[in-house]
Amino acid sequence: MGKYVPEIKGILRRHMIHLPDVIREASGIRIFGKRLKSFIFSTDVAVIKNTNADAVIAVYPFTPQPLITEAIVMSADIPVFCGVGGGITTGKRIVNLALDAEFKGAMGVVVNSPTPNEVITQMRDTIDIPIIVSIVSEHENIAGRIEAGATILNISGAKRTAHIVRKIRERYPNFPIIATGGPTEESIRQTIEAGANAITFTPPTAADILSEIMIGYREKYAKEQTNE
Repeated sequence: MGKYVPEIKGILRRHMIHLPDVIREASGIRIFGKRLKSFIFSTDVAVIKNTNADAVIAVYPFTPQPLITEAIVMSADIPVFCGVGGGITTGKRIVNLALDAEFKGAMGVVVNSPTPNEVITQMRDTIDIPIIVSIVSEHENIAGRIEAGATILNISGAKRTAHIVRKIRERYPNFPIIATGGPTEESIRQTIEAGANAITFTPPTAADILSEIMIGYREKYAKEQTNE
């Protein structure tokens, strides 16, 4: 029989982004004493402040900037893992951005799939926080990533994510893995069963949420107008 968990909600914070409960079935990854199972994929500080996720993965498709890292870390009340490049941005700049992210309070850094192993090694020699390396295919040199200094693998293979996780888990039964769970509870459960320790979740955008709220407002006023 599961333990009863009392839940306390504020009047003004009831409207927030709740991640799927199935994510709690994951084992989680204990980082600096904190057990993290759910990661919200967002750089929107309003979304980050209104979610029940355990942590944030803040990766964006632009050149990483320390000011953005600082804004996200300062506004979040949960651990933040910041993207520091690895695609367009590479070399010494990534190492410097990673060190800056650590100094600003990030719990870890995330590098893109194209990041050279020698850069990961330089980062490992420079920073003390986890290095999360993104993986998009089971055919990548996983052993090389681990030997270079990767702390956690972040599997992002779209519909093939669970398959990639399973293949990597067969070779590395205990190495920490975060993976995208997909849009449904079933796809999330499949990813967990394949061996993911934690799940990243992409929330609806603030614009989508606001659109739903505005629809509700319009329907309310339309109903009131009909009743008059």
